[in-house]
Amino acid sequence: MRTLFIALFFLIQTGFAQETLPNINIKDLKNKTVNVSSDFTEKDKIYVFSFWATWCVPCIRELEAIKEHYADWSEELNMELIAISTDDSRTQKRVRPLVNGKNWPYKILLDENQELKRALAIVNIPYTVIVKNKEIKHIVNGYSQGAEMELYETLKEL
Repeated sequence: MRTLFIALFFLIQTGFAQETLPNINIKDLKNKTVNVSSDFTEKDKIYVFSFWATWCVPCIRELEAIKEHYADWSEELNMELIAISTDDSRTQKRVRPLVNGKNWPYKILLDENQELKRALAIVNIPYTVIVKNKEIKHIVNGYSQGAEMELYETLKEL
């Protein structure tokens, strides 16, 4: 047991978790290719990557809750939210109608083959990755009512 604890401690301390976004291309709603590691690199800007799907009720609740504060947050904190749909081939056709109906102010990207999701070892959504100066600074897995204010506090600290 002691050996297992030491091994786990070593893995955590040596940076087992990913520190930067992988060099992966995905598409936006206009079918334009976007590289997640090189297209979001403005110095000192905070990028919030929110992984979601059309069938994920907590995901949609989170994006709706953030929408209420987004204009103020993006101005105050120099941040941008990128909502990355992880819908598979069965549900991808629902993304555009849902986004149009919600009128979200976010950049919407499509991880159609879930390549980015796999590269980041995302198991459950909603999943939020906060990046600043090309480094992953914080990760949030899941959403509950009011968690957007915790996200705001985390963003303010950056």
